[in-house]
Amino acid sequence: MAVQSKHFLNTASSLVVDSLKGLCVINPHLVLDAANRVVYLAKPDQTKVALLCGGGSGHEPSHSGFVGQGILTAAVCGSVFASPSSSQVRRAIELVNNSEGTIIIVKNYTGDVLNFGLAKEQYCATHPDKSDRVKFVIVGDDVAVGRAQGNIVGRRGLAGVCLVYKIAGALATRGGSLDEVYAVAEYVSSRLSTIGVGLEHCHVPGTAVPDTHLGANELEIGLGIHNESGHRRVSPVPPLDELIPSLVKMLTSITDPDRSFVPFEKNGTDHVVLLVNNLGGLSELELGAIVGETKSVLDKRGITVRRVVAGSFMTSLNMPGFSITLLLLPNVNDTHAIPADAILSLLDDPTNAPGWKWSPKIEPSVVSETSSSESSPAAPLSSRPFALRAPNVASFNAAIRRACDALVAAEGEITEMDKIAGDGDCGLTLNAGASGVLEALNQGTATGEDVVNSVITISKVAEEKMGGTSGALYSIFFSSLAQALAHSSSETATPEVWGNALKTALARLYTYTRARPPSRTLIDPLTAFVDTLPAGLKGAVKAVQDATEKTRDIEAKAGRSAYLAGEWLKEKRVPDPGAWGVKVIIEALAK
Repeated sequence: MAVQSKHFLNTASSLVVDSLKGLCVINPHLVLDAANRVVYLAKPDQTKVALLCGGGSGHEPSHSGFVGQGILTAAVCGSVFASPSSSQVRRAIELVNNSEGTIIIVKNYTGDVLNFGLAKEQYCATHPDKSDRVKFVIVGDDVAVGRAQGNIVGRRGLAGVCLVYKIAGALATRGGSLDEVYAVAEYVSSRLSTIGVGLEHCHVPGTAVPDTHLGANELEIGLGIHNESGHRRVSPVPPLDELIPSLVKMLTSITDPDRSFVPFEKNGTDHVVLLVNNLGGLSELELGAIVGETKSVLDKRGITVRRVVAGSFMTSLNMPGFSITLLLLPNVNDTHAIPADAILSLLDDPTNAPGWKWSPKIEPSVVSETSSSESSPAAPLSSRPFALRAPNVASFNAAIRRACDALVAAEGEITEMDKIAGDGDCGLTLNAGASGVLEALNQGTATGEDVVNSVITISKVAEEKMGGTSGALYSIFFSSLAQALAHSSSETATPEVWGNALKTALARLYTYTRARPPSRTLIDPLTAFVDTLPAGLKGAVKAVQDATEKTRDIEAKAGRSAYLAGEWLKEKRVPDPGAWGVKVIIEALAK
């Protein structure tokens, strides 16, 4: 699997400052010290504790995206995946100077700890009167790095630090003292467990493409946010309902002496905050599925999820992956801890930091689903007084099965065409429709015993299984075809009956699409078939083949191809994928 190595930028060296300038455009409450790459609040409350963080860039919105009322006072940004220098950090400490004190929060990486620590000590050395008002919090939440491997360096800092930012920042905004804010930051940090998963490593702008990428059907569990190798690789890529339970097991372990970092009880009394973090290159579609699966697994294990936060918090540039963080809330019997409701209240407090994602501020409920049978009555099939039968039921059923099998077999070929001429999903869409019709054949709901209801069934399959533009076109056509067949007075679906019904269906389809031959769409071969079928099936198949081949050289007038450069399509001479699908169907039916 190749690493995505193309980027939008002016130059690799200017990207960090260019990005910080854009952040200040988004949030006019911020000021940028470009020379030191420090983003800070323009008008901080000098009577409240300041929170300062930072680290290498490439993890956005961490850390600069969390500067805002209610979270951080300032963030210091290094180059991509490189810690800022101590002089940069020292400048940031000066910029957030206030009467109550400053807390520096860093992830547990050697460069960050050393440079931020050095800056703190240097600042305190030159400001001895303030040395007791600068505190240091190191956050390490990774459970992939065990005690043996971590040895003296400890756990890596991952997305869990974002919860420390938010909760400690909210308390500081409320007016908490330096000791109070420090205590809550330390407590939250001690109750975090995070595990990351990636399908591929990321690419750092301005560097050579790495050759350590994963296989096409391989993922890595426990990888770091700087392309560090993970705990283990897994192949093939497991489904979520297998992957997530294994991750939750690592996050909540109390039996593995090397990785049991957080004191879960495992007796039904554990309450957590769940953070699902996009590592940068994951689609929102996939992220939603991960959130749902994780919540389900936690429910089954008796772990109560009090809050869910999801989105991009601590990324690794364009890495296609995610991390799961659990913050174990204090047990009701833990009288020495900060109450769980107090922590949740701080998490829920408002902020204007652009990097913090929306959350509902309430406990997630069980997902309720309404079945289609409950929401609306099943659509009636044909009310025709007698069934319209195929002249040869077995031949009818066999022809439908051949067409479906042919579409399934052609999925890869059609997909490759659509990657060039469309959005790459045509093969999958037709496969889904064909598979649905095959299921109907096997169940007996599509059969030559009742042609009208079979066509209605095919229309419903197109609607429900295919979706999108193709699904709608097929569904409208077959619905119209069923109507026309139902109005026939014949008891047998003769060629004449089919010919008349197909003309009616095509005319009805024309009322819903502007595509007319030649259009470089499925309309081209479909129209050719309907127009020439009365003269014989053999000639109609030839007309379909010719019309499909001609789409190689036709400028697209409708469909996704219409948005592509016409000359580029002609140069590639790729036939329209939808038209090819119609060709596959007709050829198989005619065998």
